[in-house]
Amino acid sequence: MNKPILAADRFGVASAVPGLDPAAILETARQVVATQRDGLGALSTVLGDSFVEAVRIIAAAPGHVIVTGMGKSGHVGRKIAATFASTGTPSFFVHPGEASHGDLGMITESNVLLAISNSGETSELSDLLVYSRRYGIPLIAISSRSDSTLARQADAALVLPAVDEACPLGLAPTTSTTLTMVIGDALAVALLGLKGFTRDDFRDRHPGGRLGNVLLRVGDIMHHGAAVPVIATGSAMGQALIRMSEGGFGCVGVTDAEGRLVGIVTDGDLRRHMSGDLLAQPVEAVMTPDPKTIEATALAAEALKVMNASKPKINALFIVEDGRPVGFLHLHDCLRAGVY
Repeated sequence: MNKPILAADRFGVASAVPGLDPAAILETARQVVATQRDGLGALSTVLGDSFVEAVRIIAAAPGHVIVTGMGKSGHVGRKIAATFASTGTPSFFVHPGEASHGDLGMITESNVLLAISNSGETSELSDLLVYSRRYGIPLIAISSRSDSTLARQADAALVLPAVDEACPLGLAPTTSTTLTMVIGDALAVALLGLKGFTRDDFRDRHPGGRLGNVLLRVGDIMHHGAAVPVIATGSAMGQALIRMSEGGFGCVGVTDAEGRLVGIVTDGDLRRHMSGDLLAQPVEAVMTPDPKTIEATALAAEALKVMNASKPKINALFIVEDGRPVGFLHLHDCLRAGVY
C-alpha cells in the first residue's frame, strides 16, 4: 500500500520544521477532542433548576436577549446571540466596553441580560451588572465559579463544571468556551420548542444560502396561471402538440370537464403512440393517466425527491388543489433555485 503524501511533505514543510511528527500531531488533536468530549459529559450532569429558570426568564421577557462578554466569551456570545435570533428569540450582542460609553441605552427593562465570564469577575462587565440591578433587568450568568460576583448577582446562574482546558498550559479558553457555546445552543433549542418555532419560521429567517434553498416551498418556484400547460379532454393531439410547444416543458396536462387533472402527455407518450393518425387522436387515447402531483405547500426538496423516486424517473410535476392544476414545476426550476 502506498503511503499517503502529507501536505507538509508536498510543500517541503516537514523537512523545514525540525521534529515535526505527524503521529504526535494527530495524538494531540485527539487529546483535545477527548478533553472537550469529557467536558460535555460533565456539563450534561450539572444542568438543573438554574437552566430551567433561565429558560423561564427568557420566555417571559417581552423584549430581546442582550448577550455580553469580553474576549473569548464575547466571541462565543456573538454566536449565541445569532443562534437565538435565528431560532425565534430576538437577540443581539452588546460589547461591554461600548456599553460603558453609551450602549447601555440599548438595554431596557423589557430585555434580559445574558452575561458570560469564565471567572465571573471580568471588570468590563461591572457597569452592566450595576445597570441591570438598578433597573430590574433580569440577569442570567454563565460562569465557571458559583461564588463569583457575576453568579451571585444573577437571577439564574449557569455554572460550568470544573473541567480541564484542552490547552496543555491550562490557560487558553478551549473546553470552557465549548461548554459555554453548548449551553447557549441548549437555551436556544429549549426556547424554540416553547415558542412553537416551525420550519416555516426558520425559512423566513434564512432566505439566503443553502438553508434558504433547502426550505423553499413548491409554491415559491412553480409556474402558475397561463404558464401551466394544460388541455381539456376531447382535444385532438394536434392541439396538444401546439400547447406542448408553447409551454416548452415537453409535456401537457389533461383536465376533465370539471377542471381536474386526469392525465399527462409527454414526449415519451408521443414516441409510444407514433402513427400516421396521431395528430387526429384525442388526447385521452395517448395520455398517461393519474400523473404524479404535489401540493404548493410541500418543500421543493420533496418535489425533487418525488421526481427522482418515480419509476421511470420524471422531470415535472403538476401542483394541484382539490385535484385541479394550479401550478407546474420542472426539474430545471429546482436546479435553478439551488434545490438538489
